[in-house]
Amino acid sequence: MVRSPTISPNPLYLCIDQGGHASRALVFDGRGVLHASSLREVGVQVLPPDRVEQDPEELVASLQDSIVEAVTSLGDRADHIASAGIATQRASIVCWDRRTGVALSPVISWQDRRAYEWLGRFSAHAGEVHQRTGLRLSAHYGASKLRWCLDHLPAVTAARREGRLAMGPLASFLLFRLLEEKPLLADPANAARTLLWDIRSMDWDPWLLERFGVPKQLLPRCVPTHYPFGTLTVNQRRVPLTVATGDQSAALFSLGAPQPEAVYINMGTGAFIQRAFNQAPEADGLLTGMVYRDVDRAVLVLEGTVNGAGAALQWTEQEWGLENIEARLPGWLARAGDIPLFLNGIGGLGAPYWVAEFDSRLIGDGEPWQKAVAVVESIVFLLQTNLELMQKLPPAPARLVASGGLARHDGLCQRISDLSGLALYRPAEHEATARGTAYLLAGFPGDWPEEKPGTPFEPKQNSGLRQRYQRWRAEMQRAL
Repeated sequence: MVRSPTISPNPLYLCIDQGGHASRALVFDGRGVLHASSLREVGVQVLPPDRVEQDPEELVASLQDSIVEAVTSLGDRADHIASAGIATQRASIVCWDRRTGVALSPVISWQDRRAYEWLGRFSAHAGEVHQRTGLRLSAHYGASKLRWCLDHLPAVTAARREGRLAMGPLASFLLFRLLEEKPLLADPANAARTLLWDIRSMDWDPWLLERFGVPKQLLPRCVPTHYPFGTLTVNQRRVPLTVATGDQSAALFSLGAPQPEAVYINMGTGAFIQRAFNQAPEADGLLTGMVYRDVDRAVLVLEGTVNGAGAALQWTEQEWGLENIEARLPGWLARAGDIPLFLNGIGGLGAPYWVAEFDSRLIGDGEPWQKAVAVVESIVFLLQTNLELMQKLPPAPARLVASGGLARHDGLCQRISDLSGLALYRPAEHEATARGTAYLLAGFPGDWPEEKPGTPFEPKQNSGLRQRYQRWRAEMQRAL
């Protein structure tokens, strides 16, 4: 017999997190305490020079398996799961059959830049595109990927001709596949990353749709972040899914409502730096985005992106033959010595440069550990260039909050603090995306304490790092 959630004074929240390298299901209570979790690693196919894909069926299966495992581990307490939410990679897209749900394309990753040359024909409209979307004209976002599928995939062409085609954000595909109702819906954080969504009307923009040649009838309907998306059935339990958002958008809420004096950094495959505002902010080279909307509130951010964070370390292993870098990083980051400079264009240069094709290079030389540290410092330097743009807007930021897998490295966090001159706080709970999703599901509770205290980093004098940063900036300008 299928059961609905039990009304409980201590409800639980099922948080589904589909990331670049893993699918996770985590269960939190109304105070942000983690009660269950499950993880399934997923593959990524990199096809040089510009293609990055994932298997949509693998992502669906990995989510289903992790959800079942996490819920099963709760035993009878699973009856207290009040609702579920999902957070996904934002600019990844899929095409699928709206009748059967069968994927008609691979998941084309947010890292993919296959159509950047095609997108270049719209450079005269870059200012107008930014005004409408808050984004830059970049092939990382969905419009060029969707158009590429329409132009190059026979299965997509046939489905469109027969009225069976649906296309849009990865989140929309996963909602269709996971929920009983098979909804065709898109939340603001994911719709915004298509380059087709107007940040003011909060809907698909007719001018953008026409420019990029993406018919509106193929896209999901736009709805708020908090919405009755449908029903998830797990172990004969019916759980309403009421929140859908992006991974970086959810991470912003991991410690509760984002504070205006704080800047939030989340570091995984890419690194993302965000600062929340009540009204749409503007700064040259940065993005304006909406991370949450319901009937009562809208939360907007100024955002910078570093495409090559964890991805740059993976590139380093493959390109330079260095093995198991992340396990060796703590010792390497603590060593003293001359560090070369790394101009990091892995995945293309994001904010504030926006160069789709950039030849990454090492300036200087050194032993393997020195090269690896140079790559880490390039992430710090790119984050700092974005932070300096954010610091121009009042009120001046007073502190940094760092999360994500790469944030576990003390040497990385300390360098960010040293270079910025700001105190940095790293929460003990690294699963920022899932915990932030739980906060949204719980309805913005006023009391959202951390179960365990995190780690503070105070800025220290680091003249060598500052000198390298100034040299790095000069080398970047020369390279550009």
